[in-house]
Amino acid sequence: MPDHEPPGIIAPHIPADAYRRAQDTGHPVVIVVHTTTPTPGRPLHRYLIPLALAGAGAVGCWGMVAMFMALLDFGTHLAADIAQTAGPVGVGGITLKLTRDKT
Repeated sequence: MPDHEPPGIIAPHIPADAYRRAQDTGHPVVIVVHTTTPTPGRPLHRYLIPLALAGAGAVGCWGMVAMFMALLDFGTHLAADIAQTAGPVGVGGITLKLTRDKT
């Protein structure tokens, strides 16, 4: 790139004679770049992704608690039904009466 060419990608809009004149005289060349102003604050997805993950984890934990409670409920009802129908249960000569007679 020769010395009389404007440098970089943003400089081609500078007229060559103005650039050469500034280079010869030593005056600075002012380049104004128009940019869009960023929106204040953080983007919404910065908050939504962690909240969605935390919500999914909370729902999963509540689901596991609900399934555990349902399993305990099922187990207690099953044990009560077995105890009512079986009557006395004996293991190794020790008899355990699980429920009272209705009479």
